[in-house]
This record gives sequence, C-alpha cells and structure tokens, in this order.
Amino acid sequence: MFKKILIANRGEIACRVAATARKLGIKTVAVYSDADAQAKHVQVCDEAVHIGGSAPKDSYLRWDRILQAAKDTGAQAVHPGYGFLSENEDFANACAAAGLVFIGPPASAIQAMGLKAASKQLMEKAGVPLVPGYHGADQDPALLQREADRIGYPALIKASAGGGGKGMRVVNSSAEFADALASCKREAINSFVDDAVLIEKYVQRPRHIEIQVFGDTHGNCVYLFERDCSVQRRHQKVLEEAPAPGMTESLRQQMGEAAVAAAKAVNYVGAGTVEFIVEQTAYDKPESMKFFFMEMNTRLQVEHPVTEAITGLDLVAWQLRVASGEPLPLRQSDVRIHGHAIEARICAENPDNHFLPATGTLQVYRKPACSSFDFPNSSGIGAEIRIDDGVREGDSISPFYDSMVAKLIVHGDTRAQALARLDEALSQTRIVGVTTNVQFLRHIIRTDSFATAKLDTALIQREEKSLFGQEPLGLALTAASVVANTLHCEAALKGNDPFSSRDGWRAYGVATRTFGFVFHGAAHTAVLTYAHDGSLPLHVGEVQGELSYRADGDALHISFAGHHACVQVFHDTQGHEDVAHVFAPQGATRITVVDALAHAGEVQEAGGRLTAPMPGKVVSFAVGAGDKVKAGQTLAVMEAMKMEHTIAAPADGEVLELLYAPGDQVAEGEELLKLKV
Repeated sequence: MFKKILIANRGEIACRVAATARKLGIKTVAVYSDADAQAKHVQVCDEAVHIGGSAPKDSYLRWDRILQAAKDTGAQAVHPGYGFLSENEDFANACAAAGLVFIGPPASAIQAMGLKAASKQLMEKAGVPLVPGYHGADQDPALLQREADRIGYPALIKASAGGGGKGMRVVNSSAEFADALASCKREAINSFVDDAVLIEKYVQRPRHIEIQVFGDTHGNCVYLFERDCSVQRRHQKVLEEAPAPGMTESLRQQMGEAAVAAAKAVNYVGAGTVEFIVEQTAYDKPESMKFFFMEMNTRLQVEHPVTEAITGLDLVAWQLRVASGEPLPLRQSDVRIHGHAIEARICAENPDNHFLPATGTLQVYRKPACSSFDFPNSSGIGAEIRIDDGVREGDSISPFYDSMVAKLIVHGDTRAQALARLDEALSQTRIVGVTTNVQFLRHIIRTDSFATAKLDTALIQREEKSLFGQEPLGLALTAASVVANTLHCEAALKGNDPFSSRDGWRAYGVATRTFGFVFHGAAHTAVLTYAHDGSLPLHVGEVQGELSYRADGDALHISFAGHHACVQVFHDTQGHEDVAHVFAPQGATRITVVDALAHAGEVQEAGGRLTAPMPGKVVSFAVGAGDKVKAGQTLAVMEAMKMEHTIAAPADGEVLELLYAPGDQVAEGEELLKLKV
C-alpha cells in the first residue's frame, strides 16, 4: 500500500479521498489555487502545495505543476478525483512517465472510451446493446441525413466528443435535420474543438441507469449494482439512487454482465461506470424495459456514495488497493444489496431563474445531524445520513469552479424510508448567503412522479408546475416570524436598562410599530400593537391576529392568525439589503426588511442598463456599438461555474456602448453594456 498520495483535485472529492486515506494510514498532499488557499480540502490533508491562479487552466489543469508537487513532496501516486484531469489519458501517461501511479484506469482505456462514436463501435464488437444509430467516421451531411431518415424520428444528434448536454439536438422530422445538424456542429466545435457527430434513435420515456464496475490488474472485474440518475436538469444529474426502482433481478444481471463485458473490452482497471439509457413502454411495466449502452465514465462518479451505502463498501479504499496491485477484495457472488440510498446534490444556483449559478459567502451553513464518515457501520451498511462537502460556514462560493456545495446521502431499509429521511434532512439544512436548490430538491421528492418512482429524464419538465415558483410559508407567517424574531433579539439585548427597551411600554395609551417588507417583488407593511395586557396584535396586509412566540434555543415557536410553526430566522448581511431567511419544517423562504429612513429619497434608475446576472467571465459579445437589436436577441455570453449563459435583449433598441471586452472578469450586477430602448 502507498505511504503518501497526492490528490489532484479540490472540494468535496478531495476531502472524500483524504478521509479514506487517513483511515488506511496513508499521508495526503493537497494542491490548491489562489481562490482555494483557505479551503477545507487544504486543511484536511497532511500537506498542501500552491499550484497557481484561480482559474482551472492556471492551476488544477496544470499537470506539470501537479507532477512537480508530487515529486517535491515524495508522493507515490496521484488520485485525480473526478472532473479536471480524471479522464485525461495524457495526464495518466505523464504520471507513469514521472514514476507515479495514476489511481485510475490505464490511459488506453480512457482513450478507448473517450470518443462516443469509437466507444460504441467497440461496444458493438463486445456484444453490448446499442441504441440504433450511426456512429461512423463519414460526416457528410447528406449521409447523416439519410442515416437519420433510416433510423426514424425523433432522432438525436450528439457531438461525438461531447458531454454535459452540449452539442446535442433532438430532431422531430426530416425537414428539421439540416438546421439542427449545423447548430449542433457549431456548438461542438466551440465546446470540444471537434464537430464530429453521431446519430441515434431518440429513446422515448428514457431512464438513465448506470452500473458501477471495478476491475483489477489480475483480470478480475465485478459490478456493484446500479444507480438510477434519471432526474436531471440541463442533462446534468440532480438526484441519484440505488438500487434503481422497478429493477428486476433478471434485468439487473443482464445490465451488470453487459457492463463487465464493456470494461473487459478495454482491459479496465479501477472504478468505472457504464451508463445505459433505458427505454420503458410504461412506468409500471419493468419487464418491458430495454437497455442500451450510452457511454463509460472512466473515473469515480459523483454519485458513488449511494453504491457505498447499499453495499457497505468503501470504493476509494478499493481504488487505492487496486492501484497498489492488490486483487479485488470480493468476488461477484460476495456482493449484496442492503436497503435503499438516495443522494441529493446541493448546488449554488437559482432553480427559479433557469438554474443560474450563484456565488457568495456561506454566512450560515448548518447541516442535519448525520453519521460521521465511516462505513460499513455495525449493521454492515452505510450511514443513515451522510454529508460529503468541501466547505465550511464562512467559506466563499466562487465563480471559478463547479456549483455543487455538498452531497446529502441518506440510507433506509426501503425506498419510502430513505425518501422520508431525505426530506427530513433537507428540511434541517440551513444555508444563508448563497442561493441554493435545497427547496427545489424538496419539491422534487414530494412530487407524485418521484414518490411513486415514475422516473425518466423528463421528470422535471413534466412536474414543472409543482417545482418552480413555489412559496411554502406565505406572507403572513413569514412576516410574523421576522417580527417575532426582532422582538426576541431586542429582549435578549436590552439587559437591565428599561430605557433601552423597545417593548412598547407606555404609561398611557398604546404604542404601534410599523415594519416594511418586500416579498416576491411586492411591498408590504406589518403593524404591531403593544397592548396594555401584554398581547401583541399584528396586522400583515389584510391578515390580522395576535402574535405569540416562545424561544427554544435558536428556534422560535410562532403562532399568528391560525398559523403555527417552529421557525429559525437568519439575516443576510451581504450587499445593501437586509434579507431575512425564514426556515420551517414545511419549507424556507426569504423576505426583504425595508428600513424606511435608509431608503428615503432613493430614486430608482431608469432602464437602458444590462447587468451581469452572476459573477463570471465575458465570453463574447454578439453586437457592437450602434447595432439595432430585437427583443430576445443574444447580446452577450458569460461563463461561470463551467457553464455558459446567454444575455438577451429585454426589448427592441440600439446598443450605445460595450463596457467590457471578451475575457474580462465581471462582478454580479456590473453593467455590461448600455442599451437604448
């Protein structure tokens, strides 16, 4: 076994690898960029080496600096995590040339599975089922159209070197094909410097089910069952679970054996995932499910914890043992499924605004009570609730890296139990300072589709009405919670000085107090009366009633106008606004507290400004000064957290001035260009 390894990654996966290494007595070396100088993964490793600037191209993609760091610290092996250099065959070869063990598959396996078209040709020879399609090298547009016509519509055009949904188009008729192909090729060349595409049948009601495989250097290969990753947005996973609901034992064995055949076809070593697209004629007919090879990810997956939870195995420990030359710890017949596990990806993004990435400081980051990172536990299976993260309260979420904040993993004896645990754990999660998808995740798992396992990759679109723009608490309870929290905080601060108290006591008459709020874009007023009998009548818009509350630690039990809840209120001190975040078991919301004196005389600026919706880099401008534009026309493209975002014209107008140049880094709210409308 290795004595010291370097972890060529950051965030939660670097922390995850370090945890297992520590358990095995292996020393760890972290690498970090300027932005990550104080990051959690730097603190949890035994050593840390600075490798460059904040942008990945200046640090985590600089394998020359990574290899030098390994040499300088005496590391024997490099664990690439996932993302960055994990599926780069040149980096794997460079590790070998430097005398370092690459904790992953051989470079030849990475290369073989790297191109979608080539890998599918290889899988066809290995007898792995493929979606009907064309995967050839001839890219003549007329030939591609004929192949699409032969396969039938709807058809799918996919960039051969693609990923993350880029360079992908669904075509519904032959007449649409030429335009869709041209668009797909443009996006592919911009994203991957390769415009080769493949054509496939577009699978109806598709599920995304993947098989975890593991190979060693002794010729052994096993499958560790399946994960269902069908719930996706922008072709990226949101929720993952194991085992896949509705999976029959026969289908599980067929898919597992096909995955092993795929791995053996490239002499695979280490952890890998064979991804299948599964067609289902109906949600309640698992016997009708047909599976087709999609691609192989030649690395550890983000969602590997759900496999660990149902098997009780530490997959990183397996990676380290296999990379050091040991055989697989178990045979296929030794691996068993225990219960059900679900993973939710908590991301810094705004689901109600097209999942726009968010940045900021984690002013509040409170996690549900969870088991420590340790498995198998006394019962032989994974922890009931587990959090994998790479951040702490007070850390910043920057625009340079992926938007994932944490992974919340739950395990139960049944899917229903795991689902209940996930909802409870999400309800206990408190994040303030950065917009996240926590409430959106709760909405998803409460839908009929997810609860009853009617799964396919269109679930989010199908349940759109119940997922977006939801308000779980309402104005009355939200405002009452903030008022009660204000009174509670003032009472705690007043001490023994009655003249500093703001409890409304008067020798005669009654006192009233007005609170201003902005809730979902509309202004509201709450009027509190301090009655002589000690009661607190409260008017919030048209709703009135008596406010009462009782403190329980940092929580308040609120009663107002028939509403009862146990809430926590946190104030976001970033920026110029005072935003109160209210958390309750049924959900969370936010409300802006308006200071009338602070806003007196404030004048709203007129239109004609287009600002950056998030911190990021300007990729390009599609217009210049003096250009006439139409509403909805693309004006600029920005990049943040590895995703591109289009800035469109809100109305017809004329571009007066561009205020930045491509490549410039801009802050959220900065004016990008002036537009006369």
